[in-house]
Amino acid sequence: MNGTWLIRGRDGRLCAYAYAPGGDAVVCRAESDPGGPWTPPRTVGGDQRVHPALALARSANGYAHLVSWRPTVPGESGLIHTTHFQSHLAALDWAPIGHPNKKGDRTGPPAVAVDAQGRAHVFVRNNGGGISMRAQAEKGGWDPWRDLKGTDVRGELAAVARESGLIELYAATGDGILRWRQEKPGGTPVRDEEIQTAAPRPGTLRALATSADHTTLFYVDEGGALCAWRGDADPARVLDAAGDGPVAVIRCRLDDVDCTLLAQRSRTGRIAFAAYPTELESAGAWWAESGDPLPADARIALTEDEEGRVVAAALLPGGPDRLLLTRRKAETGLALEAWRHVF
Repeated sequence: MNGTWLIRGRDGRLCAYAYAPGGDAVVCRAESDPGGPWTPPRTVGGDQRVHPALALARSANGYAHLVSWRPTVPGESGLIHTTHFQSHLAALDWAPIGHPNKKGDRTGPPAVAVDAQGRAHVFVRNNGGGISMRAQAEKGGWDPWRDLKGTDVRGELAAVARESGLIELYAATGDGILRWRQEKPGGTPVRDEEIQTAAPRPGTLRALATSADHTTLFYVDEGGALCAWRGDADPARVLDAAGDGPVAVIRCRLDDVDCTLLAQRSRTGRIAFAAYPTELESAGAWWAESGDPLPADARIALTEDEEGRVVAAALLPGGPDRLLLTRRKAETGLALEAWRHVF
């Protein structure tokens, strides 16, 4: 999955998205009330068959936007989109949004971000190795596909909305990292930065709005360091990565300090957490492990609940019935409750 799969809805309920066993449908589970029991899994988007390549983003008003590929004719696929307005109700049916090269098979994992006006921006690698984008139109429907250029794009993309709602995109290449930025609402993102001193591991890009002016890209480099880059200087090493997979990241307040919180499955299999003052990588950070060892392909997510408490979740292989959850205790530091299985 590309993006956070644990989303707090407009009504305060938490909702988790996953693939159904078999991988040809997306399902969700939601709290029946904020902090309450969880509902059984429900299929998202109707009975449309999907490929296992899901992108998710939360809008400022708490709506979930989902993008995936679907099979069309033999050997070809197209992108589809749905919006989930209320976590305890059904999402809209999947709607086709086409192919960056008009037709063909899957070109790469999609990414999605939502601007201040609530419009989804979908990004995907095209057959030329660059990036194509399609955005929801101001008065409904979708604008045409736009070729954002670029070459040799590899792996997952990282799309994010700044605090202003303007959209940014990061992509890894064989030579480093590319960045595109939207200069005005509804505008086409423009490639403005490239860094060739970075060597990110595939699938580890994660982007976060960290101030009014900046987004920060987090990634694990080939040397095993977890790095942060804002485009205005060389990447900063935050600390050694706890493991080899992707990092979940959110911005939150810990003991009344604006912090960036990181979580990653460690090499021991346990979930490791680290926090530091936002955009102050020089302050240093340290991992602290929590819970029991998890399988190597467990997915990790972070969010905040209706009360502003940090929530961490782990999705185990086998579907949404294998969901683990913990919340921050009402005390100083990052003390967490015991992990519990969500039935």
